[in-house]
Amino acid sequence: MTAVQSIEAHIHDLGLRAKTASRALARLSSDQKNAALMAMADELEADADSILAANATDVADAEEHGLTTAMIDRLKLTPDRIRKIAKDIRDVAGLPDPVGEAIRDWTRPNGLAIRKVRVPIGVIGIIYESRPNVTSDAAVLCIKTGNAVILRGGSESIHSNLAIAAALQSGGEKAGLPADSILLVADTDRAGVIHMAEMDRFIDMIVPRGGHALIEVVVKHARMPVIKHYHGVCHVYVDSAADLDMAMSITINAKCQRPGVCNSLETLLVHRAIATEFLEKCGPALIEKGVELRGDTAACEILGEIATHATEEDWSTEYLDLILSVSIVDNLEQAVDHIETYGSHHSDAIVTEDEETAEAFLSAVDSATVYWNASTRFTDGAEFGFGAEIGISTDKLHARGPMALEELTTYKYTIRGNGQIRG
Repeated sequence: MTAVQSIEAHIHDLGLRAKTASRALARLSSDQKNAALMAMADELEADADSILAANATDVADAEEHGLTTAMIDRLKLTPDRIRKIAKDIRDVAGLPDPVGEAIRDWTRPNGLAIRKVRVPIGVIGIIYESRPNVTSDAAVLCIKTGNAVILRGGSESIHSNLAIAAALQSGGEKAGLPADSILLVADTDRAGVIHMAEMDRFIDMIVPRGGHALIEVVVKHARMPVIKHYHGVCHVYVDSAADLDMAMSITINAKCQRPGVCNSLETLLVHRAIATEFLEKCGPALIEKGVELRGDTAACEILGEIATHATEEDWSTEYLDLILSVSIVDNLEQAVDHIETYGSHHSDAIVTEDEETAEAFLSAVDSATVYWNASTRFTDGAEFGFGAEIGISTDKLHARGPMALEELTTYKYTIRGNGQIRG
């Protein structure tokens, strides 16, 4: 058997097992699912030492291969991060279960009682890179909604992912979770991505979250619905009516708090009327944080030697690093036009004390999440009260923004009659 045949057989086997598990999962009650989640959190903490040891191997390999500091930060686990992952699991267990929720009830003139009700999707495929916490987030949300999950992480986090997935499945099975509810592709060959995308016989929906190349491969080959976790070219627009101290605080947080994630700031837009005052203060503060500034001509004139000239490519680049593009605009319309031209429809913010301007921005910017006087870093399932997230969808159907429990359900119609026949 060739390597390609081997990975294809491996993926097929996972699909068959997941499909079988999904049928049993769909019949579990909310209490049964919640008990499994609590057991999964306990097992994760009990296995913390082995998970950390596996993660140390991944981090060492990443450093040897020259991954950026930001990428290594996304990869690295600590005892506190494991405790946070376990807490997130318990938080999800405490959330309302959307499965079985009646979306709408009505009765037809002939007496047929029709109900539109939320149900699990079935088997979800998740393809992701770098961040081992996604292994837990994705698995937990799928279990809560009665879906089996096939996880395929990147090679840079394979040891961490295997250790986390094993702990979750083991803990869940102790509490009655069907075997094979959580499966992880052990082979990191890229051919596995294509095989998953083509396996519509078993996988009902697939979610790629990672680099542009990964998502393009999945979209090209997928035979089932795809929810894209696309790149985040996020903006903050500092309006002429902004509180400049607030604007600086939001800018620094959005860029520096965790630069290697998709909701971090990549381009700063500043109204010309306050550009000099704001950038002369905010620019050096960003430099002190280690940020490299790349500006248009007007921004570079104000920032001077602490900035370099941005290229056309910079405006549409997701840096995932301590690099920030800066542009001066004349008005709200120019800011919105820049965002719509170069942005990725992920997360964009305006800082202003003018309510009319803010509402115009919120209405005009066609992104999944749009903020007024708040950091883009809040685009996150936990921060939205969802407990965790599968990803941040930049699609418009069927999910948009932080994708959590409701977005992992579909619906069906149940109709109750008393002998009606159609004439």
